[in-house]
Amino acid sequence: MPPSPVRPKSGPKAGGARRRAAPAPRLIGLTGTNAAGKGEAAAFFMKRGFAYLSLSDVLREELGKKGLAASRDNLIRTGNSLRRRCGADVLARRVLKRVRGDTVIDSIRNPAEVARLRTRPGFRLLAVDAPVAVRFERARRRGRDESASTLEAFAAKEREERSGDPAAQQLHLCLRLADATVVNDSTLERFHKKLEGFL
Repeated sequence: MPPSPVRPKSGPKAGGARRRAAPAPRLIGLTGTNAAGKGEAAAFFMKRGFAYLSLSDVLREELGKKGLAASRDNLIRTGNSLRRRCGADVLARRVLKRVRGDTVIDSIRNPAEVARLRTRPGFRLLAVDAPVAVRFERARRRGRDESASTLEAFAAKEREERSGDPAAQQLHLCLRLADATVVNDSTLERFHKKLEGFL
């Protein structure tokens, strides 16, 4: 009786090219001072195909459940409370569950959030900054509830985001951890050119 034919095993042929794994999504994190232009930076990246997620949106959801306004003071208090109860990286953990492709992640304000996001391949952190007087005027023009009606009050409010408490906002430390910093103190066109260089 002739031998039975040998069936090839399933999978790639010997010597053939293996299927390449899909590349990890590109993740750009945004940190920076208030009214420096993080929203404009996010819009720039979104026009280039990035989805948008924000750590602050997690806080707005929490405030919505409680029927509270999403004022700056409420956002700060709620974020600090969540970090103390659930870990300093809780906002980053929740947002990472929503990543489905190339994504820009806004409103990073704690080093533990940066550390959590860096566990994903391809993550890079961009800091956006501008002089405080320039940012105060921008905040005043956009008319949000900033809880600061003067430049002095605006600067004082920023000091709350530079806490020594590891469960609070530590914006100054996030700025130091950035892979690059863009200063947005001129025209929108120049700002966009700087962002293009980061890509």
